[in-house]
Amino acid sequence: MSQTDPDTKLARVALTWLAEPGNAAVHRLVSTVGPTAALAQIREGQGLDEPARTAAAARRSTADPHEVAAAALDRAARVGAHLVTPEDPQWPRQIDDLLRLVRRSHPASGPAGLRDSAPPLALWVRGPLPLDAALSKSVAVVGTRAPTEYGRHVGGELGHGLADRGWTVVSGGAYGIDSAAHRGALAAGGPTAAVLACGIDRPYPSGNAALFDQIAETGLLISEWLPGAEPLRHRFLVRNRLIAAVTSGTVVVEAGARSGATQTVRRALAIGRAAMVVPGPVTSAMSVGCHEILRDHPQARLVAAVAHVQEEIGRIGFDLAPTPRGPVRPRDKLDPQAARILEAVPGRGLIGLDDLAGRAGVDIRTALRQVSALQAQGLLTGVDGRYRLTQPAPR
Repeated sequence: MSQTDPDTKLARVALTWLAEPGNAAVHRLVSTVGPTAALAQIREGQGLDEPARTAAAARRSTADPHEVAAAALDRAARVGAHLVTPEDPQWPRQIDDLLRLVRRSHPASGPAGLRDSAPPLALWVRGPLPLDAALSKSVAVVGTRAPTEYGRHVGGELGHGLADRGWTVVSGGAYGIDSAAHRGALAAGGPTAAVLACGIDRPYPSGNAALFDQIAETGLLISEWLPGAEPLRHRFLVRNRLIAAVTSGTVVVEAGARSGATQTVRRALAIGRAAMVVPGPVTSAMSVGCHEILRDHPQARLVAAVAHVQEEIGRIGFDLAPTPRGPVRPRDKLDPQAARILEAVPGRGLIGLDDLAGRAGVDIRTALRQVSALQAQGLLTGVDGRYRLTQPAPR
C-alpha cells in the first residue's frame, strides 16, 4: 500500500486531473518544486507554459482540484484500488526512462503519443501483487483488435508460455491480441497486468469486464487516469508509452498499417527496450505493420516462439533459444567412407562391388566392409552380388 503522506498524495491526484498524464511541463514543475508546491503554483496560474496553463485553468473553472482528488481516492477505495506514487517503495523505477522521450519531443509538435510522453505522476492499481515486483520481470504482448486465427493463436501461446516461465504478461486489455495474451497467461496460472486508458473502475472495452475481474484477482489492473475517466482516443496513445516503459520488451503479434501496437514498439525502441515482431503472411493486412517495423528498425528482432522472446529479454548467455534442427536421418550418422559408398550407388538399377568401389574411390576390402554395414542398417539391398538403394516402405 501507499506510504505517501496524505498532502502529497492529494496533490499528485489533483495535478493528474488538472493536466492529462504525460504532460512534460507539469512533470518538470513537480520535479523542481515538489507536488504540493507545484499544485499551489498552478492554482495561482503560475509555473507552466501557455498550453498547460490554459488547460489547467479550464479544469479549475469546473471544480476544486482538492475536492476532485479526495473524491477520486474515495471512489478508488470502493472498488478495491489504491494509489502508488514515486514516493512509495513499490514505484517501478524503470518508468523514469520515459524522460528520454521527453528530451526527443517538442511540446508544441508531434503526435500526442510523443508529445505527452513524460512519466506519470501516480498510478492507480487494483490487484494483489506489489507493483514493482510484478513489473520487474515483465514483457508486453500487443497487437491488433481484429486478429486472424493465426494471430489469436500465437498471442495466446506467447502469453501462456511467458507466464509459465515466470514473466508477467503486460497488455492493454483490448479485444484481439491483448485479450489472447491475458487469457493465455491466466490459463498458465501466471501473472498478467492490463494497463488501461481510462479509470480503474470502468475498464474498457466493457465486453471484457469478466476478463478484467479475473486479472484483478491474481494480477494487476493499472491506470494513470482518475477513477471514472473515459477512454478517449488520445489516451490510448499516451497509455502505450507506459506499456513500453514498465516492461523489459514489447512483442507485437499482428498489426495493420495504422496501429497503436506498432507505436508501442517504437516507444520501446526509443527508450532502449527490446522490440520483437512476430512475422505473418505477406498477403495479410494484419501483418503490414509488423513487417514495416522489421524493415524500418534494424534493432527490432523477429521472434517465432516463447524461447526467442526469452532470449531477447532474459539473462545474457543463459536464456538462449535452442537452434532449430530437422529430424535426424540414418544417413546423418554415417562415417565419411560409408557416406561416400552410399552416394556412389545409382538412384536406379544395380551396381557391382568393383564399380561401386571405383565410383566411391575406396579399395575393394573397404567397399565390402562398408556395404555389409549399410545392408545391416537397411540402407542397401544386395541382389546376386550387386547392390541397389533400399526403397522406403510405403506409408
